[in-house]
Amino acid sequence: MTMAPAEERAIAVLDVGKTNVKAALFDRDGSILAERGMPNRVVGTGPYPHADVDAIWAFALAALRELDGLRRIGDLVVTTHGASGALVGDDGLVLPVMDYEWDGPATLATYDAQRPPFSETFSPPMPVGLNLARQVAWQQDHRPEAFARARWLLAYPQYWSWRLSGVAATEVTSLGCHTDLWAPFADRPSSLVERRGWVRLLPPRRDAWDVLGPVTPEVAAATGLAPDVRVRVGIHDSNASLLPHLADTPAPFTVVSTGTWVILMAVGAPLAALDPAADMLVNVAASGAPVPTARFMGGREYAALAGEGASLPDLADIEAVIRAGTLAVPCFSPQGGPYAAHAGRIEGPSPGTPEGRAALATLYSALMTDDLLNRLGATAGPLVVEGRFASNPAFGALLAALRPDQQVLAAPDTAGTALGAALLASWPSPQRVAARHLLAPATLDGLAACRERWRSLLPR
Repeated sequence: MTMAPAEERAIAVLDVGKTNVKAALFDRDGSILAERGMPNRVVGTGPYPHADVDAIWAFALAALRELDGLRRIGDLVVTTHGASGALVGDDGLVLPVMDYEWDGPATLATYDAQRPPFSETFSPPMPVGLNLARQVAWQQDHRPEAFARARWLLAYPQYWSWRLSGVAATEVTSLGCHTDLWAPFADRPSSLVERRGWVRLLPPRRDAWDVLGPVTPEVAAATGLAPDVRVRVGIHDSNASLLPHLADTPAPFTVVSTGTWVILMAVGAPLAALDPAADMLVNVAASGAPVPTARFMGGREYAALAGEGASLPDLADIEAVIRAGTLAVPCFSPQGGPYAAHAGRIEGPSPGTPEGRAALATLYSALMTDDLLNRLGATAGPLVVEGRFASNPAFGALLAALRPDQQVLAAPDTAGTALGAALLASWPSPQRVAARHLLAPATLDGLAACRERWRSLLPR
């Protein structure tokens, strides 16, 4: 039986998030056909806490075999979280992929003096290892013999694409997400890369949608994939979420991408509003265009306030929290956002029920998002909520009430990041797959006064 050409077969996406790893299968029209997943865990042994790449690889191979059995695959695309990279030699990793939440790199006394200015990289100083270059500098300074064996420095999506195809590449969405490694307006590596002698480690630059090559014979044998399955370069996860909207939405608009992090990408917003002290930065879109961005660790903070596995609140639950005068004041995760240096606290009576805690977490998330939109100057054009919070109707209704001069839309597909990555298989001429629906604003007594009180309590 003759197999269909690769461009007519399904698209598989490996989505390596900080909390979960997923493999998703998409039809060519953007319909999701199947999905498999596993928790992503950190290994605590070795020279430092690191990603369990062996477990992820075993999962990926098994999932690809299963998905290919459901519908033959023609393209493979990888998307991953940012702030991670891999030093590889001819035989694989020369050092483990560092967990960006490890605080070891923060102890590098000389690094801050070496960092390029914000005006060059638009990458703010971040805690722990959230600036990827800080991790690489630690590896160079503390493991010089292993570092010397490295042939390539690969951003995390390109590490997995390299394992699948055997071909190394540099890609701008991954290298341009608060790494200190990229100068977005010069469209080149930053001065730090040359100063540290890392130019030799960067493989040729490719676009996220480029075909690196077919899967390796070893991958084909382990998965049953056809030997002509094409491996794309891959993309940073927030930029994958942005991609469907770039395809069909004129600027200005803002995508609120939600998961472990809440990332606000304001296409067409003013660069002058960016404040590095508030964890604001420039992301680099797949096209290479700079995108003003703000962020906070909203998914992690929501879980801290609501508890894991909490049910979704309704507007009556939120109105009860407002009526009780209860507010959550940032911040509940020290890893990022404008208030990361301040310990969070509850003002007023703490909710005594799971519904009340979920309502408080939702109200907090909406107030934080509203605050960051104002900081960004993202006051014009529609707001598109995608990811985890898009499935929380109360969040969208609250945001719409807080932003009466802007349309608030929800992208209902919970696989938004993977869907954006899947578009790379047909980019730059994708089908229009960015489904969205308009959200009605909540009508809640006391919301405006609640916002003003919350703003008065913010850390200064």
